[in-house]
Amino acid sequence: MIVSIHQPNFLPWLGFFEKVDRSDLFILLDDVQFEKNDWQNRNRIKGPSGAQWLTVPVRHRYPQIIAETQIDPSSDWRRKHWNAIVSNYRKAGYFDNYAPQLEPIYRQEWERLADFNVDLLKQTLGWLGIATPLRRASEFNVNRTSSERLAVLCEATGADMYLAGAGGHGYLDITPFETRNIRVEFQEYTHPVYPQLFGAFVSHLSILDLLMNCGERSLFILRGAHQPENPV
Repeated sequence: MIVSIHQPNFLPWLGFFEKVDRSDLFILLDDVQFEKNDWQNRNRIKGPSGAQWLTVPVRHRYPQIIAETQIDPSSDWRRKHWNAIVSNYRKAGYFDNYAPQLEPIYRQEWERLADFNVDLLKQTLGWLGIATPLRRASEFNVNRTSSERLAVLCEATGADMYLAGAGGHGYLDITPFETRNIRVEFQEYTHPVYPQLFGAFVSHLSILDLLMNCGERSLFILRGAHQPENPV
């Protein structure tokens, strides 16, 4: 059983969803520290001038885990996000496929960032046709830190392989996995090039950009970037 684990980021990039697609279970790491100015509350779409940020404002305090991070309702961020999406993608080939389902999510009032992000993730997985189940780490009440926490979560769900992100090379201690007979593999992902609006291709945007431009071909394009296995 392949398990992967990651923070519940906001409308993530393609590599996030490729990792979900390759997993039998995906655990959303919502019980760790919220990181300001990270991907948990912001991502990029593409407009006439290039990459453009969409940021969800939050009430930030330290320390604060992701599951407890509240959205700041004082700004009209939902309207601004939706207007930016419409303005930049209304002429994209598949805008009408997704806008009717995306708009109600933006019309809803959200209190917690994690709830908003998870709802968007579930909707996006449905669009892509990825059936991997999601669970939140906070359900398991694991009182460990760093790599040990990840290994315990894998053990609790019956994993025999942990699929780590490429960034894990720099911090992941595989010893807690080895002691539990859990193999570790690092994702190696080469970003695909696909048709976009507004000139030269820009990589590492939100999954929204791929969906709006490529529609039902999005999962095929996303999977086509999968590289050979790199087991540890």
